[in-house]
Amino acid sequence: MIAYVKGRLVEKNPTYVIIETNGIGYHLNISLNTYSSLPAEEDCKLFTEFVVREDAQILYGFQSQAERELFRLLTSVSGVGPSTAMMVLSAGQASEIQEAIIGGDVAWFKSVKGIGPKSAQRIIIDLKDKVGKVEAGEDILPSEGNTPKEEALSALVMLGFNKNQAEKVVSKHLRKQPNLSVEDVIKYALKGL
Repeated sequence: MIAYVKGRLVEKNPTYVIIETNGIGYHLNISLNTYSSLPAEEDCKLFTEFVVREDAQILYGFQSQAERELFRLLTSVSGVGPSTAMMVLSAGQASEIQEAIIGGDVAWFKSVKGIGPKSAQRIIIDLKDKVGKVEAGEDILPSEGNTPKEEALSALVMLGFNKNQAEKVVSKHLRKQPNLSVEDVIKYALKGL
């Protein structure tokens, strides 16, 4: 899997970019938010998701890991494909989308082209537990510089575990062994959930 592409921005359009790295031009489909955050013909780095379909192999680019994680969550919902997920990501910032999921804002999702009332409800129902209930201003998706506890908790929530239960188990293991790595915390927590 390709985690990210870093290179010179050769071509920039609202729906895709071409980034040249080591003599290879990568075509990445992007959201409008990613488009507006990119410089013009400079070096840039985009996090990627590679989607293989029967008729195509498509590389999607994202300005942040949070946006990529949200894309993955959206495409995990039945009936929401990569194109629809990109439409959602183009309609608002990652934090705004997270708030719409947590708040059960069906109207926000219905305002996105290609999403009807049933799809909007399905997105909210399927992702509400995965995104988790958090206080305003707290980042739901993983971000750089988190503590091992926060990273482990974020990973467990992404795996579909209830945030409150996961937090109890993670805290319990870290009280016993405060110097555990993120991987070890997750392993111990999975055994306890």
